[in-house]
Amino acid sequence: MRYTLIITEKPNAAKRIAQALNNKRQPTRNQNNRVPYYTVNRDKQIVVAPAIGHLYTVAAREKGRSYPVLSFQWQPRYLVERNARSTRQWIENFTKLAQNADTFVDACDYDVEGSLIGYTILKYACDNKETIAKRMKYSTLTSGELEKAYENLLPHLDLGLIEAGRARHEVDWLFGINLTRALTTALTSHDRQYKTLSTGRVQGPTLKFLALREKIIRTFVPTPYWTIKATVDINGQTFEAEYQKRKIETKLEADAVLRDCERKDATVEKISIRRFQQDPPPPFDLAGLQNEAYDTFRYTPKQTLETAQRLYMDAVISYPRTSSQKLPPTIGYETILRRLRMIPEYRELIDELLTRSRLTPKQGSKEDSAHPAIYPTGEKPTGTRNNAERRVFDLVVRRFMAVFAEPAVKEDIEIDLIIASRHFYLRGKRVLKEGWLRFYGSYARLKDIVLPAVTKGQLVHFKRVSLEKEFTKPPPRYNPRSLLNRMEQARIGTESTRADIIQTLFDREYVKNEGIGVTNLGLEIVEVLEKYCPAIVSTKLTREMEEAMSRIRMKSETRENVLIQTVETLKPILRSLRENESEIGQLLSEAIRNSRLEERIIAPCPTCKTGQLIILRSRKTGKQFVGCTNYFNGSCNTSFPLPQRGSVRRSGRICPACGWPTIRVRAKGTRSWVICLNPQCSLKAKKREKVEM
Repeated sequence: MRYTLIITEKPNAAKRIAQALNNKRQPTRNQNNRVPYYTVNRDKQIVVAPAIGHLYTVAAREKGRSYPVLSFQWQPRYLVERNARSTRQWIENFTKLAQNADTFVDACDYDVEGSLIGYTILKYACDNKETIAKRMKYSTLTSGELEKAYENLLPHLDLGLIEAGRARHEVDWLFGINLTRALTTALTSHDRQYKTLSTGRVQGPTLKFLALREKIIRTFVPTPYWTIKATVDINGQTFEAEYQKRKIETKLEADAVLRDCERKDATVEKISIRRFQQDPPPPFDLAGLQNEAYDTFRYTPKQTLETAQRLYMDAVISYPRTSSQKLPPTIGYETILRRLRMIPEYRELIDELLTRSRLTPKQGSKEDSAHPAIYPTGEKPTGTRNNAERRVFDLVVRRFMAVFAEPAVKEDIEIDLIIASRHFYLRGKRVLKEGWLRFYGSYARLKDIVLPAVTKGQLVHFKRVSLEKEFTKPPPRYNPRSLLNRMEQARIGTESTRADIIQTLFDREYVKNEGIGVTNLGLEIVEVLEKYCPAIVSTKLTREMEEAMSRIRMKSETRENVLIQTVETLKPILRSLRENESEIGQLLSEAIRNSRLEERIIAPCPTCKTGQLIILRSRKTGKQFVGCTNYFNGSCNTSFPLPQRGSVRRSGRICPACGWPTIRVRAKGTRSWVICLNPQCSLKAKKREKVEM
């Protein structure tokens, strides 16, 4: 019997599509070599088969580790990647099911990556069926939208998205494999140590952003300045007033202000009140959701994307990998709100929205032709949810409600106090009408500062005027949120890839910590690239490539031309790296040694104050311990035993009980814990007392 074969990106999507198309009855679940697929009985039999993401990848035509590598082919992942052996069964399942199919439908996610996944399966696993396949387009995994998408199949695959996807993978592969091999070869040829050192057309500029900031921070020289604050009494209440100059550059000027204000009262010179409307925020695109989730929950961009993807696969929110801030009427505003009304915590707010004569959302400026902004589908979350899923779902729902609400009305108040010709200011703010803020709940982060009622000319008693010496500070390090915004501003990477690029920098040990600091290895990588191939850390090259990808997607540029341009760009870069291989290897080798030494340093020695506590290993016993570096010159013998199982790293924290350094220990299969190095720490003594009792 002939049937229609529908190809999906993930098993959960296959199950939902099968359920939607089987007239809401449970479809038949089958298996080929433990790989699931579903049979649907409709007017014609339908087989819905899932992939597990990309089943094919770009690989070199010839084996080896030399470079340049400019010849490639698409191959099954199980032939290329050791950890992808299971993909073989999934490919074989498609090949077997394709034999009796007479109609083929690509139902993978409607974006660049999803289109590429469907295309490669149809071409390689299904024997060149990409030319006759149809396309199923949807933005949510709700039954209604899936059935509508099947009834309105696009007549052919989206060639622009496919070609853009092929070009992106091939260009990134050409940059990645050649530059990685060049750096790694330079290192191994110098001292035979092996460590994967990677870079790429997006990774390079991103690391340079961080390195430039790191250099500014490390070379920053603080300069002193003085601030003046006054504690004032108004109608029996105490407030803090700011001096007209927030930073006073000389102590002489600061002392003069202090003398002028001493033991005097001020007069209310002016009262300024500004009322204004604050419009609702736009709907979430992926970057907006990642930013808000970081600000609110401290979730990294990668964590937020993974959480949103799970919610999408469970059909409770729309497709998250979107750059749109617009909600079209076709999604059914009222229908979604009425479904969300069944969730008790939203009922009262939604009832208020539904009383409005017309639902008109606040639209943002960004648009994505493939998908609308992120929105809740109206489906109620079922099953067990972790904290991240509950929080991100609530955030999406409340943003969706907020965009339909009225503007908020706020008031800013400024009271100008004058004393001996010196001006001080009291600043307050309050919300007069909540509007959309009420729907957004705690995510609005409201904090009113209420000032007392005063009149012009009223005397105000200065209880105290204080002078504080402070020092200028360097700019803050990037965090995952601000780095994501910097990448978006520079137009490098995509909404789907930026989070992975940031994670790769951590995996390669180029950066560390939430306030992203660059390691010595990361700084050296940037130095090498800037010296021998500056184009790789330039945003210009990366931005030009991104623009070329967009033109491919719009069919105004060909993939072949972009690949030719990529090869021509790479040739002089690789030639320079080859010619300077020896010097590059020496620089990288020293950087790795310094980086590994840096990892072993715990903190300054609390005993001698001049040495560093460092993780060492005994030559006699092989056991690891912490010792002072001054032991080697005979001036300090401070040492502490360490757990012999698991990894030990500095924690960066000081023990709250005794002020000594602490370490973080992580054993395989367990959560990490923090230990104070001080054997006489009072916290350890309390634990011993409990055990003895």
